[in-house]
Amino acid sequence: MAVGMDELVRRFRHHPPKDGQRDRFEKVRQACLDLAVLVDTECPDSREKTLALTHLDDVMFNANAAIARRD
Repeated sequence: MAVGMDELVRRFRHHPPKDGQRDRFEKVRQACLDLAVLVDTECPDSREKTLALTHLDDVMFNANAAIARRD
């Protein structure tokens, strides 16, 4: 099934921050950083820890993308 041109443009074009979005981006980044520090501090070095941090990076990206793309 085709995604559609509107959706492709939404996903792949630049989204300059609108009013209030910078603060929301920063809240997401800070929450993810706080959790990343907790995981790094409390979890033993392992594949699972690496994956947890990678997935947290994905969480931050996708949460901020939702704000940028769908607001």
